[in-house]
Amino acid sequence: MKLLKITVVLAMGIFVSACAQQEEPTIFVEPEPTYDKYGNPV
Repeated sequence: MKLLKITVVLAMGIFVSACAQQEEPTIFVEPEPTYDKYGNPV
């Protein structure tokens, strides 16, 4: 019975720690500006 309680507590700890992971911040990727042959932005 004691082994069962230890196993349940360990499983609950693993489950809670897996659910508590933080999401990574979102990184926005913007395209680089394009230029004509004179260096003016298009």
